[in-house]
Amino acid sequence: MKCGNTDSESSENEELLNNLLKMGVDVDMAKKRQPGVFNRMGTKEQDLKMFLLSKGASKEVIASIISRYPRAITRTPESLSERWDLWRRIMTSDLEIINILERSPESFFRSRNNLNLENNIKFLYSVGLTHKCLCRLLTSAPRTFSNSLDLNKQMIELLQEVCLSLGHNEPRDFVGKIIFKNPFILIQSTKRVKTNIEFLQSTFNLNNEQLLILLCGPGAKILDLSNDYVSRNYTNIKEKLFSLGCTEEEVHRFILSYPDVVFLGEKKFNDKIDCLIEEKISVSQIIENPRILDSSISTLKSRIKELVNAGYNFSTSNITLLSWSQKRYKAKLKKLNTEQNIVLGN
Repeated sequence: MKCGNTDSESSENEELLNNLLKMGVDVDMAKKRQPGVFNRMGTKEQDLKMFLLSKGASKEVIASIISRYPRAITRTPESLSERWDLWRRIMTSDLEIINILERSPESFFRSRNNLNLENNIKFLYSVGLTHKCLCRLLTSAPRTFSNSLDLNKQMIELLQEVCLSLGHNEPRDFVGKIIFKNPFILIQSTKRVKTNIEFLQSTFNLNNEQLLILLCGPGAKILDLSNDYVSRNYTNIKEKLFSLGCTEEEVHRFILSYPDVVFLGEKKFNDKIDCLIEEKISVSQIIENPRILDSSISTLKSRIKELVNAGYNFSTSNITLLSWSQKRYKAKLKKLNTEQNIVLGN
């Protein structure tokens, strides 16, 4: 073991280490992420630095990029320039690209196949995706452009077939809406997406028009979830609400009005429902205002306590303010406290 470690250390490129340290790179982080880079000769860290500086990146940003994705220093200036030009077909400025690299350097440097990137961009534009939609894909799901062209074609063709089978004659519009709502769908399997669509239609007994509306709206986010995860969480939601006296119709209305609830794991969903019931919020109020489940349990408890102390009556008043933004909620709470002080004569 001792001998092995010594050999590993001696095989590292000393010149590279010195260069990276001078550039402010977190070498320890970089070694943990991609240790093989440090055994390579002929790396291009100086070329990378000069290229990114020319595009407006600061030295600190460049150091951060290399620390988190050291393989970036293996890319040639020619490849970088070509890839940058391709990204600029989607992004409106160099600064936008720099901001993405700062958040997710892997999205730019992970693949060196510029021809595949170019072909995917051309294809996605050809099927009707807008510039805005491609920007969303690049910032949220950049792996889309590392997919083989065939994989992206398979998913687009599936979505087009679903659209036509539901009686909608504008597949370009349908595909664009789903991908904009759920930019991660192109990096999932067609089997998963197809199974989830079938689950939604059969479980909620939706007609074609209802399913179209759901898929083009909030239901699009569900399509790339694990089929088991969707089914398990749906079953848990149903059983929990049944135990509180809800009918199947009410359960379906609850989920369809806010499909994001399916993302909540079993324990988290049950704990939030129990918390609200304990605080005298009725299950009918929860069903009518499902967005309150976005808030954490600690937030729900503290807000309920503050509002009750301010004289707010949940049995006769709306509970939507439990899910308001902090700024909006604080303003409302301040107003309630002021009104209560006036009534009490303080």
